[in-house]
Amino acid sequence: MTMEVSPRHPFISMTNSQVALRCPARYTSHVFRSPETVPAMTIDAENRLTHDERLDRLAEIAVRVGLRLRHGQEVVVTAPVEALPLVRRITAHAYKAGAALVTTLYNDDESTLQRFRHGSEESFDHAAGWLYDGMASAFKAGAARLAVVGDDPALLSSQDPARVARANRARSIAYKPALDHIVNFDVNWSIVSCATPAWAKAVFPNVPPSEALALLWEAIFLASRVDGPDPIAAWAHHDHELGMRTALLNKKRYAALRFRGPGTDLTVGLADDHQWEGGATMAKNGIVCNANIPTEEVFTTPHRLRVNGTVRATRPLSYQGTLIEDIAVRFEEGQIVESHASAGADVLAKVLSTDDGARRLGEVALVPQSSPISQSGILFYNTLFDENAASHIALGQAYAKCIRGGAQLTPEELTRRGANTSLIHIDWMIGSAEIDVDGLDAAGTAEPVMRKGEWV
Repeated sequence: MTMEVSPRHPFISMTNSQVALRCPARYTSHVFRSPETVPAMTIDAENRLTHDERLDRLAEIAVRVGLRLRHGQEVVVTAPVEALPLVRRITAHAYKAGAALVTTLYNDDESTLQRFRHGSEESFDHAAGWLYDGMASAFKAGAARLAVVGDDPALLSSQDPARVARANRARSIAYKPALDHIVNFDVNWSIVSCATPAWAKAVFPNVPPSEALALLWEAIFLASRVDGPDPIAAWAHHDHELGMRTALLNKKRYAALRFRGPGTDLTVGLADDHQWEGGATMAKNGIVCNANIPTEEVFTTPHRLRVNGTVRATRPLSYQGTLIEDIAVRFEEGQIVESHASAGADVLAKVLSTDDGARRLGEVALVPQSSPISQSGILFYNTLFDENAASHIALGQAYAKCIRGGAQLTPEELTRRGANTSLIHIDWMIGSAEIDVDGLDAAGTAEPVMRKGEWV
């Protein structure tokens, strides 16, 4: 599951207020390449909705499926400035659903770059703690949280990695009071995507900008189940299917999962009293929300001390504006003791040194190779999408929700059950059509769970 750990941008203003994608295979084994041709689209021209109609449906999904907003709730929204048309529709649907107040904080990539171009050296150890304290206060008072994301995957790729790491660490520390409410599902929260020119250029670099933007919107609408006679009903059906999968895994009570494939032989011990989640989940305030739009995964909490072996990433990781490629690590007793990357290795090293929990796992998730996002053939350079194309693990913070009775446990009790604690939560993909997954019982007896990336 993607966790909106901390927005990397400074907030610059505040306001109250049947389609199929096809594109050629762009990778062999685990290596992705930029698309050389524009994906061909099969579109039902007679019944196709306009862009504005689909944008409105996405906004409705964000409110009615993502947040499932309760009458009288406030909503805190963060979004890039390019998302204004979508945010206006989200705001309208939120008020139609009975929102007491919608407050949106906008961010701007160019303003972020100005800091790295002209900011003093000491500025990179500062973060807007007052702002995150305010967000934490809003969540404590019951406000829902919606993040609209559309980051430029390469925004900070040419900046000093040490500065990037310092800024990220300062922001992570400042954001923790607000993040705790998200990690613990104190309130209903969700993340939805918006196509932006910079993101579209990264995904489709060899086509004109306007076409790239249209292609990215097409992919977002498809993955978010916007089309069809009743998107809300389609999401209810999808949530039901994910719920059946989690129920089966919870019945199995595996002690560990073993991933095997090229460059990978990894055993992930599962936390004591772990619980699988997927699709819609109930927050502590009693509201059932979908934290990620889109979502194709079922996930749970690994045991922080019981992960051993080697694993190789099957997709690049776009992290805070830096692309980290060909990640390969080795775990011993839960901790990464050796790490490599062909690009972004210095940033990866900084990430792993964030705190004591950054080298340990906070999540393991299973996603079939047949997921719509995987089948699109697109590398999104965006964790919200790419993690729903492949099974994955996450470094850092665990979800209390994935421990039985976790909502009532203290941090110390969660740790004793194996849950990890960290300032970060970073998902990266380890699944593909070449990866097999077994479930292991307490005696080590194996049972097939996935073969060649598909459910057995």
